[in-house]
Amino acid sequence: MFKNVFGSGFLVRTAHTVLTWAVTLVLFLHDTDLRKQEARGELLQPVLFVLLVLVSVLLYFAVSLMDPGFVFSDSDVKFTLGVSDEEQEMIPQTPKAMRQRRCGYCLLQQPMRAKHCPTCKHCVLRYDHHCPWIENCVGERNHRWFIIYLGVQLIALIWGFHLAWSGFSYAPTWNLWLQQNGFLLAAFCLVAVFSVVVILLLGSHLYLVSCNTTTWEFMSRHRISYLKHCGADENPFDQGIVCNLWSFFCLCRTVAWEKVYFREGSDPV
Repeated sequence: MFKNVFGSGFLVRTAHTVLTWAVTLVLFLHDTDLRKQEARGELLQPVLFVLLVLVSVLLYFAVSLMDPGFVFSDSDVKFTLGVSDEEQEMIPQTPKAMRQRRCGYCLLQQPMRAKHCPTCKHCVLRYDHHCPWIENCVGERNHRWFIIYLGVQLIALIWGFHLAWSGFSYAPTWNLWLQQNGFLLAAFCLVAVFSVVVILLLGSHLYLVSCNTTTWEFMSRHRISYLKHCGADENPFDQGIVCNLWSFFCLCRTVAWEKVYFREGSDPV
């Protein structure tokens, strides 16, 4: 399900696209390795670079416009959980066994690991965070694509960093050097800053995914009802690094986290 492309994030998405292609154009206009290969008629790497940038832009729009897992009605919750009302009543009332609660904002049943986003004004399944750069929440349905986007973006940035470095030309004075390489230097600095940001983002998200936790759960563990009763090192959703990564990247399905929580816990359903 896609949101309106002309919504509040239209300017952010337009700025991202313009900036991406502006940097790409600068790398092609200067005497970088790609320009030299193009002049020699070797088009494989220039075409691959352009395709890589195009894929990163398309992934950006896909992640920013995709439904992250909004909960629109109580029927969506029951379908997600795959449990009946009778089964819900069978959940034992222990300190660890937290019943579903109704969201105080949208007044819908809130599944485990869901959270209401005040910006999007909806509860989001397996809420991770609201990302201002994509103007969308990162949740159960687009988290995988968000990480894939970060990976593709990082490859493009590292390649662009190398190309910008290869394009600097010698000049006898600093003033002349800046005149010749000013735009390339700006692109180089921009790519370097974004590379560091993307590396930190990708590394942190891969770590959290490998532990089967989210940014929200990691940062607010002491305030979350189904986690604050667990030990400091206990994660009821953790099934091992390999299983966590396999489930996240390879299993395209909505998970009933209540079942995982109570099966792994000490209180059987």
